[in-house]
Amino acid sequence: MAETHVLFVEDDDVIREATQLALERDGFTVTAMPDGLSGLEAFRAQRPDIALLDVMLPGMDGVSLCRRIRDESTVPVIMLSARADSIDVVLGLEAGADDYVTKPFDGSVLMARIRAVLRRFGHAGGPGAGDEEPAAAEGGMLVFGDLEVDTEGMEVRRAGTTVALTPTEMRLLLEFSSAPGTVLSRDKLLERVWDYGWGGDTRVVDVHVQRLRTKIGQDRIETVRGFGYKLKG
Repeated sequence: MAETHVLFVEDDDVIREATQLALERDGFTVTAMPDGLSGLEAFRAQRPDIALLDVMLPGMDGVSLCRRIRDESTVPVIMLSARADSIDVVLGLEAGADDYVTKPFDGSVLMARIRAVLRRFGHAGGPGAGDEEPAAAEGGMLVFGDLEVDTEGMEVRRAGTTVALTPTEMRLLLEFSSAPGTVLSRDKLLERVWDYGWGGDTRVVDVHVQRLRTKIGQDRIETVRGFGYKLKG
């Protein structure tokens, strides 16, 4: 099986070299770049399986780089941020990132996040990765007004027009569509969609729900204050 290729963009030499070594020890192939512009060039030339992007980068910041990558690909993206409360975290998620890790990070936590994202995207995720399938309704076409969800073909159409979703957004919609009208808590969505076996930052859920709303209709997913979200049947 081919090794999973990671693009790692980080301007701090010590963090970049140490993290690259740790990833390679875990069986990943790593391309490490020191700035946003070289990171974008490497992405276009090599088409990695996953991108790890520091938020603060010279030349082109990580949020802008994430946006450029998302314009061209649905490859999974994890942002690295120095501050958990930074607005940069939300900006990165809004730009299309699938998850984020706060610096300084523990190597085992980073590996777990990478593998969780790769499992959602159907990659091997390196040695020791699981083979879990995404939670979804049984096959067939689910219809909610003008919204059609093909759970076999993994396609979504709104008013007959195909809606382009990232794999994370698709998994989120599958969770909602498998139980329309049922309130799903943020913690439950973190567990089912992001594969978090531990407490996570619910901003990841909130931003992805908002991104999904812009694509399938703002009123399609209802916020149940104090409890979570539900898909209107």
